[in-house]
This record gives sequence, structure tokens and C-alpha cells, in this order.
Amino acid sequence: MYFAPPIAEEPINPCEPSPCGPNAICQQRDNVGACICIDDYQGNPYEGCQPECILSSDCPTNKACVQNKCEDPCPGICGIQAQCSVINHIPTCTCQPGYVGDPFSICNLPISRETEPTVIDPCSPSPCGPNSLCRAVKDQAVCTCQESFVGSPPNCKPECVVNSECPQNRACYKYKCNDPCPGTCGVGANCRVINHNPLCSCPQGTTGDPFSRCYPQTITPPPPVGDPCSPSPCGLYAECRAIGDQAACSCLKNYIGLPPNCRPECVVNTDCPSNQACISEKCRDPCIGSCGQNADCRVQNHIPVCLCQPGYTGDPFTLCSQIIEQKKPEDLCNPSPCGPNADCKEGICTCLPNYFGDPYSYCRPECTMNSDCSRVKACVNQFCVDPCTGTCGTNAKCDVVNHIPMCSCLPGTTGDPFTLCRPQVSEEVSVTKVDKDRISQIFINSPEPRRQPCTPSPCGPNSICKVVNDHAVCSCQTGFISGPPTCRPECVVSAECPLTQACLANKCQDPCPGTCGQNTKCQVVNHNPICSCSEGYTGDPFTRCYIMPKQPPISTNPCQPSPCGPNAECQVRGDSAACSCIENYIGVPPNCRPQCTINPECPPHLACMQQKCRDPCVGLCGLNAQCSVVNHQAVCACVDGYNGNPFSVCEVIVKGYPILICNYL
Repeated sequence: MYFAPPIAEEPINPCEPSPCGPNAICQQRDNVGACICIDDYQGNPYEGCQPECILSSDCPTNKACVQNKCEDPCPGICGIQAQCSVINHIPTCTCQPGYVGDPFSICNLPISRETEPTVIDPCSPSPCGPNSLCRAVKDQAVCTCQESFVGSPPNCKPECVVNSECPQNRACYKYKCNDPCPGTCGVGANCRVINHNPLCSCPQGTTGDPFSRCYPQTITPPPPVGDPCSPSPCGLYAECRAIGDQAACSCLKNYIGLPPNCRPECVVNTDCPSNQACISEKCRDPCIGSCGQNADCRVQNHIPVCLCQPGYTGDPFTLCSQIIEQKKPEDLCNPSPCGPNADCKEGICTCLPNYFGDPYSYCRPECTMNSDCSRVKACVNQFCVDPCTGTCGTNAKCDVVNHIPMCSCLPGTTGDPFTLCRPQVSEEVSVTKVDKDRISQIFINSPEPRRQPCTPSPCGPNSICKVVNDHAVCSCQTGFISGPPTCRPECVVSAECPLTQACLANKCQDPCPGTCGQNTKCQVVNHNPICSCSEGYTGDPFTRCYIMPKQPPISTNPCQPSPCGPNAECQVRGDSAACSCIENYIGVPPNCRPQCTINPECPPHLACMQQKCRDPCVGLCGLNAQCSVVNHQAVCACVDGYNGNPFSVCEVIVKGYPILICNYL
């Protein structure tokens, strides 16, 4: 019996066919193929490597995409003595402080007045703003936008700055909306633009790197069932390594989580803290390079909000200019800032003589009622004085009790203490001595005098006593009220009068007559006359008020500073400011806001993308895959009869071989 010698098996090359994705190469190490990205490319080499950027929108706002790398666009852009700042990927040149000129060529020190030529160039410095041209026509500056810029000076702007300003099938390249496909894909590859981005893919029946070359696909049998990593059970953004008969899964670099749920640090803004935004799948500060000059930035719900600094106004996203305060009127006392009973000199208010208080609100006299004075004094003519002076009569003493003067006769005297007190008269006693030879008789010379009922007066002070039929009849003196023995004047202090009158000559009278000057009005407040100029008059109300001159109204711009709040524009209509939200913002000023900032603000079948509710499926899934939206999240799945990675490509299921099916979410 003959046995044929065994046929030697050829060594298997693990890199043929290549297990690597586009823009990756396979390296053989110990009979194991390992995929790595080519130079200047990054990502998962088993699915496909991408350059760091294709468009500037792939970079932070203070960088631009230069030769597929995020770099500072400022070097070599600005001229001499100019400074550069990056706003939304665009380098903006301005002359350094103290210099003028074209910041894109050269900035010079301003010409001094001594050497200033007689002919003034209206275009130096240019009043036209950035991205504009200035021409001098008849000593006037004529402004036009530079080529390829739209709008009108001083608001010339490029056709686009970011991709969102272009149609979905165009991308912003060199500030113009262009087709991003030409020169992007390789030989034999198809290009389609989805959401501004060029997507290269090999046509059906071909394979290879769509960014370099596509060649006819060679149908190869599926790998042996024994390979635990084919197909990979690790899911997206994960690496599979075969250890014995088991698949060992781990997340790729810069991805977090556990397989099969590896994910980037963030996908949408809500994955980051509220003071950060998701930029290039990382949580970063969105304020960098977002605001213009003289503007401050704060992050609100992941969105950078720009506001002009105090004392500045304008567009906080481009430039805030200093607010020029209007000069104060020359006459600082017209209209007068002072209160009643105050005098104004060069805008400074002082109380009138014998008045006290705050001259800018109200000056008051020393007193208006007795309670404003000490108990031993009374309020007379708005001054705290001794009420006893000139009140009591001769040989009378005065005591002040609770502001009221009390008159009484001195000891040993009697009478009216308000007029005159007389010494008291004693009885006369005479003794006649008779000769001792005669009968001594002692006569007391005190015949019964005629009775005087009014001596002393029983009527009390401020009264008159009359004898009628040997009886005293009492009555009050003229000008005194009540009845004996309590006759008193109508008033001694103003507190005894109504609030609208004052005590003048012991009578309650109106204190206004003869107090105020011409063209004034008088009002009694707490017994005191308050003088003020009539409406339309000004001056000293105690002497004379004259007609107030009418001054023309000062024209002001109701939009400076803007009352409209952030994300709103202000337009002057008549003498009022009309506020409206800027484009792509909704609400009512001052509460203008984007259409959305987080997914729950959109319907369940849409997601919040670039502050708008949009379909998250557009351009997300790969070939032969279909997309459905579940609670704002796009879910890709291969169509029936296809299998593979729904985010890149789904291939036809080859019948006759056992296949491991993995779900990708």
C-alpha cells in the first residue's frame, strides 16, 4: 500500500487580505497582523483613519485647518506693527494701539500736527471697517467691500465663515461655499457630500482605500470560525485581541467605557459640564476665540455668551466700542436739583439761612411744633425761644411748664400777673389813751370799712372785675377767650392752632400772606409757610420766580447702550428702540435664545445639532445601512441580507458559511 507524501502547507500571511481600514497599513509581527494609521492620520486603524481635520469646523474656534492639521492661522497674515486675533477660525488683523494704517500691510504712527500736510486723506485712517476698500472721491471717503466679500461697509463679511452658512452639499473653503469633493477621493472612488463633509467610498464590487485607489474586489472565503475576533464582538471604538480561543476587548485610545459600549468623551454638549462644550469629541471651553475685542465671555448651558464690557457697546462677537458720554448742560441749576427752601449754585444745593436738613430733598426750619424744642422753650416763628419774654406783668414771675408760660404774682403782692401785681394792704389799728383820772376807754379805731368785692380781684388773670350791687362781676379782657378765672389768649404757641394756621400776635392766623415772592405758591405744612415757584417758573420763591426757559430736547440714540439684551439687534424707530432676535434665534428680547441647547428641547425624532433641531441620521450611517431615531439618538443597522459595521459599510451575507452576527448600536 502506498501513501502519498503530505503536501506542505504554505505559511499564512496575516496581512493578506489586509484586515485594516482605509488610510491604515498592516504590519506582520510574530505571524500576527497589526494595523496602524499612516503618518498624520488618526483613529481606529481597523475601521479607517482620518486626518486631524478636513475643514476648519473640525478644529477649535481659535485654530484653522491648514493641510489637514489644526494650526494657528495668524503667522504671516498681518502686516508690520499689527496684531492678530482668531475669531471663529478667521484671523483678524488690527493695528497696535497708537498706530494707524492697513493692518494687512503696514501700520504707522499717526502724523503729528506740525508735519501734517495740508491735504487730508479721508481714507487714513480708513472709516470703512474690516474687509473693505476705501477710495477718496472729492475729499470724501467712498467705501466698498473687497472682492469675494458681501454686505456693505462697515459690515463687509465673507460669503461664509463656517460650514453651517453654506448649503448641506457645500463646504466653506477659503471663505466661499465650494464643492468639497474635487481632489478629495482616490481613483475609481465615489464622493458624496453629507452635512458639508465629503464622504469617499468605493463603488459596489470594488474595495481599497477610497482616498487613494479602489480596485476590483476579490471574493475570499470567510475566515475560519475558530477566530474569536472575526467578526469582532467588541463593538465600536474597541480593539479585539485573540487570546487562545477567547476574544479580549479593550477600548481604543481616547475612548472611555467598557466594550461593547466604548464611546468618546462626548458626542453632544449634554455629555459635558454646563460650562464646557463638546469640541472634536472632547469637553473644552467654548469661549476661546468666540468673542470680539472689549467683550467678556461666559458659558451658559454649553453655549458661549458674549457681552460688551462695562462702558462699551456694539457687537460683542466682533468689536465693542467705547460709549462716548454726552456733555453735561452748562447750567447745572436749570432745572434745579434742590428741594424746597434750598438754594442752588453751580449744581450744589445748600439750605437757606435758619433752615436745616438735606438740601436735595427738603430743608426745614429749626422747629415746626413745640415738641421739636426742649420743655423750657416754645416754637415761635419757627425758632425755639423762651416763651416768658414779655409775657408776664410787673412784679410777676414766669415759669415754663411743657413749653407753656405760667405767670404768677410774687409773694406779698396780688393782682393780674399778666399786667400788674400790687402790694397787699393791711388793716389800720389806732389806740387813744385817756387821762387816768377819767374812765379809761380803749377804742379800737377799726370801724367796719365799706366792703370792696374787687379788691383783691377774685377773677383771675387776663380778666376784668366790676362791682355790681356790692358783688364782683368777672369777664375776660378783649382778645382773651374761655371764662374767669381761666381767661387765656387764643394761642401762645402754634401748636395750639390748626395745622393750616400759625400763632401770630396770640391769634391763630394764616401765615402765608406777605411771606412768598412773585409768581409763587404758598402751602402751610405743620403751621409753617412753605414757598415754592409756580409750575413753569424757577428762582428764589422768597423773592421772585421767573419763567423757566425751554431748552430743545437733547437727541439721544435709544439703542446706545442697547436695551435689547444678548442675541438681539436694536433698530431706531422714531424716538424709541425696536428690539428683535437675530437670525436663527427665537423668543422675545431680552430673552432671545437658540432653537435648542439640549436634546429634550427637540421632538423625539430630532436632535439638537448646532443649536437647531435636526435629523441626526443625515450622513451618519454607512453603505447598505438604514437609520432610525430613538429618543433623539440615531441608531444604525444593516439592511436585511447584509452584515458588518453599519457605521462604515455593510456587506452581502455569503450563504453557506457560518457567520457570527454582531449588533452595533
